[in-house]
Amino acid sequence: MSEHHPRVMPVIGWREWVALPELGIPAIKAKIDTGARTSALHAVDLERFTRRGVDWVRFCVHPHQRDIESSVIAEAEVIDERIIRNSGGHSESRPVIAAVALLGAESLEIELTLTNRALMGFRMLLGREAVRHRFLVDPGASYFHREGPGAGKRGAKKRKKRRAPPRPRVEEEEE
Repeated sequence: MSEHHPRVMPVIGWREWVALPELGIPAIKAKIDTGARTSALHAVDLERFTRRGVDWVRFCVHPHQRDIESSVIAEAEVIDERIIRNSGGHSESRPVIAAVALLGAESLEIELTLTNRALMGFRMLLGREAVRHRFLVDPGASYFHREGPGAGKRGAKKRKKRRAPPRPRVEEEEE
């Protein structure tokens, strides 16, 4: 007979600060989107090239909304090419890269599609594959992890004070 061991999962809000250190991005606001399977990163000026026989992409990220002066040039190996259908029903072929995302105390190995999100509300989407079995999402809260990579960065708004702190949620896990 198997034993069940409760596992406390960290709670995140519907938007959080995330860092992508391998890409040189110390803080970017991400919308937690459980409706999107794959995570997406705002990227422009994509330039594909080959390095030692492997496909790579160089791209520019403007990590702060409404600020095109701040930019980061990054390079990453292309691990896949996927057709992604956006919320408007339009399909687009996007390069996929692997990256480490830091959210609070958690380090996540995730896949990111690269696309121009200039007209979208957030420069990054963190999809359900990135948060599955790692976090519980509180859709009524934002920026639980201010102590993380975005602490003190512009754009972070004060959260409304709650009457009681959120209780840790427990998920049963078979071992």
